[in-house]
Amino acid sequence: MSVPLLALAFAVVCLASYQIGRYASAIRLPYITGYLFAGVLVGSFGLGLIPSERAPDLRFVDELALAVIAFVAGSELSLPELRRRLRPILLSTGGILVVALTLLAGTLFVLTAALPFVQGWGVAARVATALLGATILLALSPPSTIAVIKEIRASGPFTRTALSVTVFMDVVIIVLFAVSASVASALLLDVALNLGFVGLLAAELATAVGLGLAAGQLLRGLLATRLPRLAKTAFVLVAGFGIYELARWVKMTTLAAWGTEFYIEPLLIAMIAGFVVANFTRHRDEFEAILHDVGPAVYVAFFTLTGLTLKLDLLWATLPVALALFGTRLVGIGVGAYAGARLAGEPPRVRRLSWMAFITQAGIALGLAREVAVQFPMLGGEFATLVVSVVVLNEVFGPLFLKAALRRVGEAHEPETAATTAPVVILGIEGPSVALARRLGAEGRPVRLAGLNRARAEAATDEGLDAHHLDAVDEASLRAVVPEGTLAVVALFGDDALNLEACRIARDEAGVARLVARVSDLSLAPRFAELGVLVVDATSALVNLLERAVEAPQSVALFLHQDPRREVAQLRVEAPDLDGLLVRDLRLPGDVLLLDIARDRGAVVPHGHTALRLGDEVTLVGEPDSLLEVAARFGG
Repeated sequence: MSVPLLALAFAVVCLASYQIGRYASAIRLPYITGYLFAGVLVGSFGLGLIPSERAPDLRFVDELALAVIAFVAGSELSLPELRRRLRPILLSTGGILVVALTLLAGTLFVLTAALPFVQGWGVAARVATALLGATILLALSPPSTIAVIKEIRASGPFTRTALSVTVFMDVVIIVLFAVSASVASALLLDVALNLGFVGLLAAELATAVGLGLAAGQLLRGLLATRLPRLAKTAFVLVAGFGIYELARWVKMTTLAAWGTEFYIEPLLIAMIAGFVVANFTRHRDEFEAILHDVGPAVYVAFFTLTGLTLKLDLLWATLPVALALFGTRLVGIGVGAYAGARLAGEPPRVRRLSWMAFITQAGIALGLAREVAVQFPMLGGEFATLVVSVVVLNEVFGPLFLKAALRRVGEAHEPETAATTAPVVILGIEGPSVALARRLGAEGRPVRLAGLNRARAEAATDEGLDAHHLDAVDEASLRAVVPEGTLAVVALFGDDALNLEACRIARDEAGVARLVARVSDLSLAPRFAELGVLVVDATSALVNLLERAVEAPQSVALFLHQDPRREVAQLRVEAPDLDGLLVRDLRLPGDVLLLDIARDRGAVVPHGHTALRLGDEVTLVGEPDSLLEVAARFGG
């Protein structure tokens, strides 16, 4: 089978793999499990549709996927966030590295005596294997961590520290892998570790950093063009593939010319390029949107190809070793994360739970294992299979640990908790109030109706609404229908005086901050304003709405819910770590736009250097799912 036909056959397999991944998710297994299974199923240890021996012919798939994974990891490193949480990030990363790396390397060195593919090797070769394995097994998984965070809409200091450590850890691991690979090459090839070797290693790292900065500027120029999104996506993929081709060319050229290979780590180059684009250009949103678009296809292809190369006989033979390494990694990360959190002065609860955020493992570890198989043929697929068996265990249990930790620290905002959303109380039962109650209820907001007309209250109850009859508009009656934690009270009585009294009681006695009232006599508007009530005058509102429909019809479509793709939301800034954060550093989703900031009963026109404050009311427009994600981050 020619390479083009092989690539076409593999593309068809990936379509099936994608569906198998969805089946795996339906039974609460990670997508990666389904993709790996699909690869195994079509390989030599399964149906034999694609011989596993042909996997090297699909190496370009690996390179494209690894470049995208590295771009994603680099783009997730937010410079402002790193500055704000630098101490806990550095100490947690350092603690995990020191403890877990030592334990894993020592355990692997001992276990190499039981591994069939290193039997009869000398101490130097066993040390090289242990060093490479320990380095790779410390890699984490930013994509998996991000997926869990988005799934349960987690937000808060613990969440952001966990994500920052996960991404930063992969940066360190990639640098450390470049060092380990060079050291292992020297050990396996009996090259002396002298001053010249150290200088060569420093030159390799410096070159990789320089090329990463150059690649970031190249991507910046590409994204600044007016090319269509599809063309830019293609060029981003070509750039990622080109990074790997450049690394290979440099390696082969220097080996032929000098007799010594000059190896520049392509993953490090791509990660630095992603970091540059996300933090030092104005194209972060577009770059992340491109990576988001190509991500699913890339991950399916990468993990399916990884499954294709798995050697099941060796996987079964090394399972006891994999379980031992899984347990060692768990202990090492637990002790290291606890020590780092303690040194950083984190609360006791965070210290106890922090380790649970760093178990998940996937893309980078698998990619590095494949890199070892290519760079060191003497280790080959056997080494990659051992690493993959440990990664699969971490990928199965890691997300479960992370979800549990986010829930226990109280930073999860899952859809199932929507029933606890703060309610809205509407006073006055008539056509508009009933329609408003139904609209808010359809959006998942608990709504309570209350009015002075018993018959209307009973009719609304019969229609399935939470309606109550009021004997009077006084403190005792209103406290009975306005529960603690009410988001807003909307006064729609036909009498302005009753609306004013209801708003006063709701504010002074029930502590409700958000008040809305319909007012017929606008001469009373100042008295409502003194209470902080948003006054709605039906006639003026209609005229203003019609004016906006003429001048800016799309804005009216948003407010009238005529654009189902977007909604307008007003959120209160309650998360302490957002206090003082600049708007430009919010890293809002690409489909969310900040419109207005209400502060101290005044309006602030936001710009990039506007600093948020606790208690600000922020108005945003965007897609519903993205707004829920932002709401979780704001603490609402």
